[in-house]
Amino acid sequence: MTSPTPACRNSRRASQRSSTLSVPRSTSVASTSRSHVTSISTPRPTLLFAIASDDVSQVRRVLEAGDASPNDQVGPQSALAFTLMNEQLKQKDKIARTLLAYGADPSSLDASEEEGGMGSAIGGLRFAPELDNLFRYCIAMAKAAHTRQAAAYIQGSDFRSLTGLRFDLIGQDRALEQLFRVLGMHAQQSTPNPLVMLYCGPSGSGKSHLARKFGYLLDVPTHTVNMTTMQSTHDLWQSHSMGPYEEPSKRTLAEFLIDNEGKRCVVVLDELEKCENERNLWSLLAPWELGEFDAGSRHIDVRKVVWIGTSNIGTDLISEYDVSRVGADADLPMSRQEYVELMALLRPRISARLGASIMSRVTTVLPFVPFTRAEQFAIASEVLAGLGKGYSTGQGIIASKEAGEKLIEQALAEYVPAEGFRSLQRAVSTHWLDVF
Repeated sequence: MTSPTPACRNSRRASQRSSTLSVPRSTSVASTSRSHVTSISTPRPTLLFAIASDDVSQVRRVLEAGDASPNDQVGPQSALAFTLMNEQLKQKDKIARTLLAYGADPSSLDASEEEGGMGSAIGGLRFAPELDNLFRYCIAMAKAAHTRQAAAYIQGSDFRSLTGLRFDLIGQDRALEQLFRVLGMHAQQSTPNPLVMLYCGPSGSGKSHLARKFGYLLDVPTHTVNMTTMQSTHDLWQSHSMGPYEEPSKRTLAEFLIDNEGKRCVVVLDELEKCENERNLWSLLAPWELGEFDAGSRHIDVRKVVWIGTSNIGTDLISEYDVSRVGADADLPMSRQEYVELMALLRPRISARLGASIMSRVTTVLPFVPFTRAEQFAIASEVLAGLGKGYSTGQGIIASKEAGEKLIEQALAEYVPAEGFRSLQRAVSTHWLDVF
Protein backbone atom coordinates (compact mmCIF):
# COMPACT_ATOMS: atom_id res chain seq x y z
CA MET A 1 0.00 0.00 0.00
CA THR A 2 1.40 3.35 -1.02
CA SER A 3 1.83 5.92 1.80
CA PRO A 4 0.18 9.26 1.18
CA THR A 5 2.46 12.04 0.12
CA PRO A 6 3.23 14.90 2.52
CA ALA A 7 1.01 17.18 0.43
CA CYS A 8 -1.93 14.77 0.76
CA ARG A 9 -1.41 14.46 4.51
CA ASN A 10 -1.38 18.27 4.95
CA SER A 11 -4.48 18.58 2.82
CA ARG A 12 -6.28 15.97 4.92
CA ARG A 13 -5.26 17.63 8.22
CA ALA A 14 -6.52 20.99 6.96
CA SER A 15 -9.79 19.35 5.97
CA GLN A 16 -10.13 17.78 9.44
CA ARG A 17 -9.43 21.07 11.17
CA SER A 18 -11.97 22.79 8.99
CA SER A 19 -14.51 20.09 9.74
CA THR A 20 -13.84 20.30 13.48
CA LEU A 21 -13.91 24.09 13.80
CA SER A 22 -16.62 24.98 11.34
CA VAL A 23 -20.00 25.70 12.93
CA PRO A 24 -23.00 27.02 11.04
CA ARG A 25 -22.80 30.79 11.25
CA SER A 26 -26.38 31.20 12.35
CA THR A 27 -25.91 28.73 15.24
CA SER A 28 -22.74 30.42 16.48
CA VAL A 29 -24.26 33.90 16.45
CA ALA A 30 -27.49 32.79 18.08
CA SER A 31 -25.63 30.88 20.78
CA THR A 32 -23.34 33.80 21.50
CA SER A 33 -26.28 36.20 21.54
CA ARG A 34 -28.24 34.07 23.99
CA SER A 35 -25.21 33.73 26.24
CA HIS A 36 -24.66 37.48 26.21
CA VAL A 37 -28.29 38.29 26.95
CA THR A 38 -28.35 35.77 29.78
CA SER A 39 -25.22 37.21 31.39
CA ILE A 40 -26.73 40.70 31.65
CA SER A 41 -30.38 39.94 32.26
CA THR A 42 -30.09 37.27 34.96
CA PRO A 43 -29.34 39.05 38.27
CA ARG A 44 -27.32 37.49 41.00
CA PRO A 45 -30.00 36.49 43.48
CA THR A 46 -27.88 36.19 46.61
CA LEU A 47 -28.18 39.81 47.80
CA LEU A 48 -31.93 39.90 47.12
CA PHE A 49 -32.41 36.70 49.12
CA ALA A 50 -30.21 38.00 51.95
CA ILE A 51 -32.20 41.25 52.19
CA ALA A 52 -35.51 39.40 51.97
CA SER A 53 -34.41 37.13 54.83
CA ASP A 54 -34.44 40.23 57.07
CA ASP A 55 -31.16 38.98 58.55
CA VAL A 56 -28.32 41.51 58.81
CA SER A 57 -25.69 38.80 59.25
CA GLN A 58 -26.77 37.19 55.95
CA VAL A 59 -26.44 40.50 54.12
CA ARG A 60 -23.01 41.08 55.64
CA ARG A 61 -21.90 37.55 54.76
CA VAL A 62 -22.92 37.93 51.09
CA LEU A 63 -21.17 41.28 50.74
CA GLU A 64 -18.04 40.17 52.57
CA ALA A 65 -17.73 37.04 50.43
CA GLY A 66 -17.94 39.14 47.26
CA ASP A 67 -20.95 37.17 46.03
CA ALA A 68 -22.75 40.43 45.31
CA SER A 69 -22.14 44.17 45.09
CA PRO A 70 -23.94 46.60 47.42
CA ASN A 71 -24.89 48.49 44.24
CA ASP A 72 -26.61 45.53 42.56
CA GLN A 73 -30.02 46.27 41.10
CA VAL A 74 -33.06 44.59 42.59
CA GLY A 75 -35.49 44.90 39.74
CA PRO A 76 -35.69 48.55 38.69
CA GLN A 77 -34.25 49.77 42.01
CA SER A 78 -30.90 49.73 43.71
CA ALA A 79 -30.54 47.33 46.64
CA LEU A 80 -30.46 50.34 48.99
CA ALA A 81 -33.69 51.84 47.62
CA PHE A 82 -35.36 48.42 47.67
CA THR A 83 -34.43 48.02 51.34
CA LEU A 84 -35.64 51.44 52.44
CA MET A 85 -38.94 51.12 50.61
CA ASN A 86 -39.68 47.57 51.81
CA GLU A 87 -42.24 47.95 54.59
CA GLN A 88 -42.02 44.26 55.52
CA LEU A 89 -38.44 44.42 56.79
CA LYS A 90 -38.11 44.70 60.57
CA GLN A 91 -34.32 45.14 60.31
CA LYS A 92 -34.57 47.76 57.56
CA ASP A 93 -32.39 50.32 59.35
CA LYS A 94 -29.56 47.87 60.07
CA ILE A 95 -29.63 46.33 56.59
CA ALA A 96 -29.53 49.76 54.97
CA ARG A 97 -26.60 50.81 57.15
CA THR A 98 -24.80 47.59 56.29
CA LEU A 99 -25.25 48.27 52.56
CA LEU A 100 -23.91 51.80 53.03
CA ALA A 101 -20.96 50.51 55.04
CA TYR A 102 -19.96 48.19 52.22
CA GLY A 103 -20.12 50.95 49.62
CA ALA A 104 -23.73 51.32 48.48
CA ASP A 105 -24.02 54.51 46.42
CA PRO A 106 -26.55 56.83 48.10
CA SER A 107 -26.98 58.78 44.85
CA SER A 108 -29.30 55.95 43.76
CA LEU A 109 -31.79 57.44 46.21
CA ASP A 110 -31.66 60.84 44.50
CA ALA A 111 -33.21 59.48 41.31
CA SER A 112 -35.93 57.72 43.30
CA GLU A 113 -36.62 60.91 45.21
CA GLU A 114 -37.10 62.84 41.98
CA GLU A 115 -39.70 60.26 40.98
CA GLY A 116 -41.52 60.76 44.28
CA GLY A 117 -40.62 57.35 45.70
CA MET A 118 -37.73 57.79 48.08
CA GLY A 119 -38.83 61.31 48.91
CA SER A 120 -41.67 59.75 50.84
CA ALA A 121 -39.40 57.14 52.38
CA ILE A 122 -36.80 59.60 53.57
CA GLY A 123 -39.58 61.90 54.75
CA GLY A 124 -40.70 59.26 57.22
CA LEU A 125 -43.87 57.99 55.54
CA ARG A 126 -42.56 54.64 54.36
CA PHE A 127 -40.68 53.78 57.50
CA ALA A 128 -41.04 54.71 61.13
CA PRO A 129 -40.69 58.51 61.54
CA GLU A 130 -38.36 58.04 64.52
CA LEU A 131 -35.74 56.68 62.09
CA ASP A 132 -35.83 59.68 59.77
CA ASN A 133 -32.93 61.61 61.33
CA LEU A 134 -30.84 58.46 61.57
CA PHE A 135 -31.17 57.70 57.85
CA ARG A 136 -30.54 61.29 56.86
CA TYR A 137 -27.35 61.26 58.91
CA CYS A 138 -26.17 57.95 57.44
CA ILE A 139 -26.87 59.04 53.86
CA ALA A 140 -25.05 62.35 54.40
CA MET A 141 -22.07 60.46 55.82
CA ALA A 142 -22.05 58.05 52.87
CA LYS A 143 -21.85 60.99 50.48
CA ALA A 144 -18.95 62.62 52.37
CA ALA A 145 -15.62 62.33 50.55
CA HIS A 146 -13.60 61.47 53.68
CA THR A 147 -15.97 58.58 54.50
CA ARG A 148 -15.41 56.95 51.11
CA GLN A 149 -11.67 57.59 51.26
CA ALA A 150 -11.33 56.07 54.73
CA ALA A 151 -12.65 52.70 53.58
CA ALA A 152 -10.13 52.62 50.73
CA TYR A 153 -7.24 52.35 53.20
CA ILE A 154 -8.17 48.79 54.21
CA GLN A 155 -9.58 47.46 50.94
CA GLY A 156 -7.66 44.37 49.87
CA SER A 157 -6.29 43.79 53.38
CA ASP A 158 -7.22 41.31 56.09
CA PHE A 159 -9.02 44.16 57.84
CA ARG A 160 -11.46 44.97 55.01
CA SER A 161 -14.48 43.57 56.90
CA LEU A 162 -14.09 46.43 59.40
CA THR A 163 -15.72 48.73 56.86
CA GLY A 164 -18.91 47.68 58.62
CA LEU A 165 -17.87 49.94 61.52
CA ARG A 166 -18.51 53.11 59.53
CA PHE A 167 -22.27 53.01 60.01
CA ASP A 168 -22.46 50.73 63.02
CA LEU A 169 -20.95 53.52 65.12
CA ILE A 170 -22.58 56.95 64.97
CA GLY A 171 -20.01 59.71 65.17
CA GLN A 172 -16.23 59.32 65.58
CA ASP A 173 -15.69 59.37 61.83
CA ARG A 174 -12.23 60.94 62.29
CA ALA A 175 -11.28 58.19 64.73
CA LEU A 176 -12.37 55.57 62.20
CA GLU A 177 -10.44 57.32 59.44
CA GLN A 178 -7.26 57.25 61.54
CA LEU A 179 -7.94 53.64 62.54
CA PHE A 180 -8.25 52.59 58.89
CA ARG A 181 -5.05 54.47 58.01
CA VAL A 182 -3.12 52.65 60.74
CA LEU A 183 -4.57 49.26 59.79
CA GLY A 184 -3.77 49.86 56.11
CA MET A 185 -0.13 50.63 56.89
CA HIS A 186 0.10 47.69 59.29
CA ALA A 187 -1.26 45.31 56.64
CA GLN A 188 1.53 46.30 54.25
CA GLN A 189 4.30 45.18 56.62
CA SER A 190 6.17 42.15 55.35
CA THR A 191 6.81 40.87 58.88
CA PRO A 192 3.93 40.84 61.39
CA ASN A 193 4.44 43.16 64.36
CA PRO A 194 2.28 43.77 67.42
CA LEU A 195 -0.49 46.31 66.89
CA VAL A 196 -1.37 48.31 70.01
CA MET A 197 -4.12 50.96 70.02
CA LEU A 198 -5.58 53.13 72.76
CA TYR A 199 -9.08 54.59 72.49
CA CYS A 200 -9.35 57.59 74.80
CA GLY A 201 -12.18 59.97 75.57
CA PRO A 202 -15.32 60.65 77.60
CA SER A 203 -17.68 57.99 78.82
CA GLY A 204 -20.37 56.94 76.34
CA SER A 205 -18.46 58.08 73.24
CA GLY A 206 -18.22 54.61 71.67
CA LYS A 207 -14.77 53.40 72.79
CA SER A 208 -15.79 50.06 74.27
CA HIS A 209 -18.38 49.45 71.56
CA LEU A 210 -15.78 49.90 68.83
CA ALA A 211 -13.19 47.79 70.68
CA ARG A 212 -15.58 44.90 71.24
CA LYS A 213 -16.94 44.96 67.69
CA PHE A 214 -13.40 44.76 66.25
CA GLY A 215 -12.92 41.00 66.60
CA TYR A 216 -16.59 40.28 65.86
CA LEU A 217 -16.41 41.92 62.43
CA LEU A 218 -13.03 40.35 61.69
CA ASP A 219 -14.50 36.98 62.72
CA VAL A 220 -11.51 36.24 64.96
CA PRO A 221 -11.38 35.25 68.66
CA THR A 222 -11.57 38.07 71.21
CA HIS A 223 -10.67 38.17 74.90
CA THR A 224 -11.94 41.16 76.90
CA VAL A 225 -10.33 42.01 80.24
CA ASN A 226 -12.06 44.23 82.79
CA MET A 227 -9.06 46.17 84.06
CA THR A 228 -10.97 47.65 87.03
CA THR A 229 -10.57 44.32 88.86
CA MET A 230 -6.82 43.97 88.26
CA GLN A 231 -4.81 44.16 91.48
CA SER A 232 -1.66 42.36 90.31
CA THR A 233 0.18 41.13 87.23
CA HIS A 234 -1.08 37.64 88.04
CA ASP A 235 -4.68 38.90 87.88
CA LEU A 236 -4.11 40.22 84.35
CA TRP A 237 -2.92 36.97 82.80
CA GLN A 238 -5.37 34.84 84.76
CA SER A 239 -8.40 37.00 83.91
CA HIS A 240 -11.42 35.52 82.17
CA SER A 241 -13.11 37.20 79.24
CA MET A 242 -16.30 39.19 79.64
CA GLY A 243 -17.38 40.60 76.28
CA PRO A 244 -20.88 40.79 74.69
CA TYR A 245 -19.76 39.35 71.33
CA GLU A 246 -17.72 36.45 72.70
CA GLU A 247 -18.60 32.86 73.41
CA PRO A 248 -18.61 32.05 77.15
CA SER A 249 -15.24 30.57 78.08
CA LYS A 250 -13.34 29.53 81.17
CA ARG A 251 -10.00 30.26 79.51
CA THR A 252 -7.67 32.77 81.09
CA LEU A 253 -5.90 35.42 79.02
CA ALA A 254 -2.70 33.34 79.12
CA GLU A 255 -4.56 30.25 77.86
CA PHE A 256 -6.29 32.33 75.17
CA LEU A 257 -2.92 33.50 73.81
CA ILE A 258 -1.51 29.98 73.89
CA ASP A 259 -4.53 28.58 72.03
CA ASN A 260 -4.25 31.32 69.38
CA GLU A 261 -0.48 31.35 69.00
CA GLY A 262 0.59 32.82 65.67
CA LYS A 263 -3.02 33.61 64.71
CA ARG A 264 -4.96 36.83 64.31
CA CYS A 265 -6.95 37.54 67.47
CA VAL A 266 -7.97 40.52 69.60
CA VAL A 267 -7.34 41.38 73.24
CA VAL A 268 -9.39 44.24 74.69
CA LEU A 269 -8.14 45.88 77.90
CA ASP A 270 -11.23 47.81 79.00
CA GLU A 271 -10.80 50.81 81.34
CA LEU A 272 -7.03 50.44 81.13
CA GLU A 273 -6.09 53.25 83.52
CA LYS A 274 -8.34 51.93 86.30
CA CYS A 275 -6.09 49.02 87.27
CA GLU A 276 -4.95 49.44 90.87
CA ASN A 277 -1.28 50.02 90.02
CA GLU A 278 0.16 51.05 86.64
CA ARG A 279 3.16 48.82 87.38
CA ASN A 280 0.86 45.86 86.74
CA LEU A 281 0.96 46.86 83.07
CA TRP A 282 4.71 46.34 82.79
CA SER A 283 4.24 42.68 81.93
CA LEU A 284 2.76 43.93 78.61
CA LEU A 285 6.06 45.48 77.52
CA ALA A 286 7.52 42.31 75.93
CA PRO A 287 4.31 41.24 74.15
CA TRP A 288 3.80 44.77 72.80
CA GLU A 289 7.37 45.26 71.61
CA LEU A 290 8.74 41.80 70.78
CA GLY A 291 5.50 39.98 70.04
CA GLU A 292 6.36 37.31 72.61
CA PHE A 293 4.57 36.16 75.73
CA ASP A 294 6.40 34.22 78.43
CA ALA A 295 4.16 31.24 79.18
CA GLY A 296 6.63 29.76 81.66
CA SER A 297 7.83 26.70 79.79
CA ARG A 298 8.26 28.57 76.49
CA HIS A 299 7.67 31.85 74.68
CA ILE A 300 4.42 32.24 72.74
CA ASP A 301 4.25 34.09 69.41
CA VAL A 302 1.72 36.95 69.82
CA ARG A 303 2.86 39.14 66.90
CA LYS A 304 -0.54 38.92 65.17
CA VAL A 305 -2.52 39.90 68.25
CA VAL A 306 -4.39 43.22 68.05
CA TRP A 307 -4.24 44.88 71.48
CA ILE A 308 -6.92 47.51 72.17
CA GLY A 309 -7.05 49.55 75.36
CA THR A 310 -9.90 51.87 76.32
CA SER A 311 -9.44 54.75 78.74
CA ASN A 312 -10.93 58.00 80.02
CA ILE A 313 -7.49 59.60 80.27
CA GLY A 314 -7.45 63.00 78.63
CA THR A 315 -11.23 63.48 78.68
CA ASP A 316 -10.86 67.03 80.01
CA LEU A 317 -8.27 67.88 77.34
CA ILE A 318 -10.49 66.50 74.56
CA SER A 319 -13.53 68.41 75.81
CA GLU A 320 -11.61 71.68 76.19
CA TYR A 321 -10.11 71.32 72.73
CA ASP A 322 -13.52 70.66 71.20
CA VAL A 323 -15.09 73.69 72.92
CA SER A 324 -12.26 75.97 71.79
CA ARG A 325 -12.66 74.62 68.26
CA VAL A 326 -16.43 74.88 67.76
CA GLY A 327 -17.33 77.70 70.13
CA ALA A 328 -21.10 78.10 69.98
CA ASP A 329 -21.41 75.99 66.81
CA ALA A 330 -22.14 72.52 68.16
CA ASP A 331 -22.64 71.10 64.66
CA LEU A 332 -19.20 71.81 63.24
CA PRO A 333 -17.49 68.47 62.45
CA MET A 334 -13.82 68.08 63.24
CA SER A 335 -11.38 68.35 60.35
CA ARG A 336 -8.55 65.93 59.70
CA GLN A 337 -5.99 68.61 60.59
CA GLU A 338 -7.71 69.33 63.91
CA TYR A 339 -7.88 65.63 64.75
CA VAL A 340 -4.16 65.15 64.08
CA GLU A 341 -3.43 68.12 66.33
CA LEU A 342 -5.59 66.63 69.08
CA MET A 343 -3.77 63.28 68.82
CA ALA A 344 -0.45 65.07 69.31
CA LEU A 345 -1.76 66.91 72.38
CA LEU A 346 -3.26 63.78 73.95
CA ARG A 347 -0.29 61.43 73.75
CA PRO A 348 1.91 63.25 76.33
CA ARG A 349 -1.04 63.36 78.73
CA ILE A 350 -1.43 59.58 78.57
CA SER A 351 2.32 59.07 78.84
CA ALA A 352 2.41 61.10 82.06
CA ARG A 353 -0.22 58.77 83.52
CA LEU A 354 0.83 55.32 82.25
CA GLY A 355 4.56 55.94 81.80
CA ALA A 356 6.77 56.46 78.77
CA SER A 357 7.81 52.79 78.69
CA ILE A 358 4.19 51.77 78.03
CA MET A 359 3.34 54.63 75.65
CA SER A 360 6.47 54.14 73.52
CA ARG A 361 5.07 50.75 72.51
CA VAL A 362 1.59 52.04 71.59
CA THR A 363 1.06 52.16 67.83
CA THR A 364 -1.63 54.85 67.85
CA VAL A 365 -3.86 56.83 70.18
CA LEU A 366 -7.39 57.57 68.97
CA PRO A 367 -9.23 60.45 70.72
CA PHE A 368 -13.01 59.99 70.88
CA VAL A 369 -14.65 63.41 70.68
CA PRO A 370 -18.03 64.79 71.85
CA PHE A 371 -20.95 64.27 69.49
CA THR A 372 -22.08 67.00 67.12
CA ARG A 373 -25.70 68.13 67.09
CA ALA A 374 -26.44 66.02 63.99
CA GLU A 375 -24.87 62.96 65.64
CA GLN A 376 -26.92 63.53 68.79
CA PHE A 377 -30.09 63.61 66.69
CA ALA A 378 -29.11 60.38 64.92
CA ILE A 379 -28.29 58.60 68.19
CA ALA A 380 -31.55 59.72 69.80
CA SER A 381 -33.45 58.50 66.72
CA GLU A 382 -31.80 55.10 66.98
CA VAL A 383 -32.57 54.85 70.71
CA LEU A 384 -36.19 55.84 70.10
CA ALA A 385 -36.58 53.23 67.37
CA GLY A 386 -35.08 50.57 69.61
CA LEU A 387 -37.47 51.38 72.44
CA GLY A 388 -40.42 50.79 70.14
CA LYS A 389 -39.51 47.24 69.12
CA GLY A 390 -42.58 45.13 69.72
CA TYR A 391 -44.89 48.15 70.00
CA SER A 392 -44.79 49.36 66.40
CA THR A 393 -47.78 48.80 64.13
CA GLY A 394 -45.69 49.11 61.00
CA GLN A 395 -46.23 52.88 60.74
CA GLY A 396 -43.82 53.71 63.55
CA ILE A 397 -44.22 54.21 67.28
CA ILE A 398 -44.51 57.98 66.82
CA ALA A 399 -47.54 59.39 65.05
CA SER A 400 -45.57 61.80 62.84
CA LYS A 401 -42.13 63.06 62.03
CA GLU A 402 -42.93 66.28 63.89
CA ALA A 403 -43.90 64.39 67.06
CA GLY A 404 -40.71 62.36 66.89
CA GLU A 405 -38.54 65.43 66.46
CA LYS A 406 -40.29 67.17 69.36
CA LEU A 407 -39.51 64.21 71.64
CA ILE A 408 -35.90 64.14 70.45
CA GLU A 409 -35.50 67.90 70.98
CA GLN A 410 -36.70 67.45 74.55
CA ALA A 411 -34.16 64.67 75.08
CA LEU A 412 -31.30 66.66 73.54
CA ALA A 413 -31.97 69.51 75.97
CA GLU A 414 -30.94 67.08 78.73
CA TYR A 415 -27.81 65.81 76.96
CA VAL A 416 -24.73 65.65 79.17
CA PRO A 417 -21.53 65.60 77.03
CA ALA A 418 -19.50 63.93 79.79
CA GLU A 419 -21.93 60.98 79.76
CA GLY A 420 -22.33 60.79 75.99
CA PHE A 421 -24.62 58.08 74.61
CA ARG A 422 -25.86 57.04 78.04
CA SER A 423 -27.32 60.47 78.81
CA LEU A 424 -29.21 60.47 75.49
CA GLN A 425 -30.46 56.95 76.10
CA ARG A 426 -31.74 57.93 79.53
CA ALA A 427 -33.41 61.15 78.33
CA VAL A 428 -35.11 59.54 75.31
CA SER A 429 -36.37 56.66 77.45
CA THR A 430 -37.87 59.05 79.98
CA HIS A 431 -39.75 61.14 77.41
CA TRP A 432 -40.83 58.07 75.40
CA LEU A 433 -42.50 56.58 78.49
CA ASP A 434 -44.44 59.82 78.94
CA VAL A 435 -45.68 59.71 75.32
CA PHE A 436 -46.37 55.98 75.20
